[in-house]
Amino acid sequence: MGRRVAVVGVVGRTNAGKSTLVNALVGEKVSIVSPVEQTTRNTIRGIVSDERGQLVLLDTPGLHKAVGELGRLLNRMARRSAAGTDITCVVFDAAEEPQMEDVGWMQRVARERPEKVVFVLNKADRAPFYETMFRDAWAEIPKECPAPEPVWVKCKASLPGGAKPVGDALFDLAEEGDDLFDDDIVTDYPRKLAIADVIREKYLAKMHQEVPHEMGILVKDISEGRGRDGRDVWSIDVDILVNRASQKPIVIGRGAETIKYVRKCAEREVGDMFGVKAEMKLWVRVEPRWMENRRMLSEMGYLGDLV
Repeated sequence: MGRRVAVVGVVGRTNAGKSTLVNALVGEKVSIVSPVEQTTRNTIRGIVSDERGQLVLLDTPGLHKAVGELGRLLNRMARRSAAGTDITCVVFDAAEEPQMEDVGWMQRVARERPEKVVFVLNKADRAPFYETMFRDAWAEIPKECPAPEPVWVKCKASLPGGAKPVGDALFDLAEEGDDLFDDDIVTDYPRKLAIADVIREKYLAKMHQEVPHEMGILVKDISEGRGRDGRDVWSIDVDILVNRASQKPIVIGRGAETIKYVRKCAEREVGDMFGVKAEMKLWVRVEPRWMENRRMLSEMGYLGDLV
């Protein structure tokens, strides 16, 4: 049998573990991970290549209750990501009882009837584990037309090897074809957006729910040079956007502690990601209603083909 290839839309409600699953399947970090909801804001391609073939994984924003223009855009991106893919992979946090958004994805599958569907019951290492409730919820979904019977897979995406059953199921459903990317590429995500995501992840880790959802990260410029030691050096200018003046001192921190911490951590991770020495300048800007500004949202990569 020849190599198998598939484009996979990885969807589900926010914080179900989609990014953790994609990173585990790829074997490298291509999408930021945080326990805070609405971490992923862009559709990120992670590429899995092995002796069986190639899977192109579209890690998407989680579906959530939309607030404002940005929230509506994220939900549109999440819904559209499944369209035009070879396999729809719906990730559920089965350590919790089925939520309204989980049932919403089941209803979407029943209504749109994609040809190939995988239902991933994530966090199978937790107790209690609500596999039966999710299966019962699917059984209760009205199906006006014959709906596809999903492949059910239990997964422990956060544990070593815990994502393997998902990869196996996806390759089983993939069809023969030519690779879409060179086998040494793990993502085609633009570097400015990847750097912005790293910075936002560090703020999420430091501040949790305090401000990050109202904060935008805009990488303005990357200047490439070479240090005295011959190593590549990237000088990166970044605007951190907040909605209100009262948020600016929070983002900076007392004695600039918070912004220094974020810069140091982000420089290290970006340097490791791209094999360079990263030097960042972070500027905090008050930009009221930036989340309603389509030009800024476009610069941050949130519009894509949704304009």
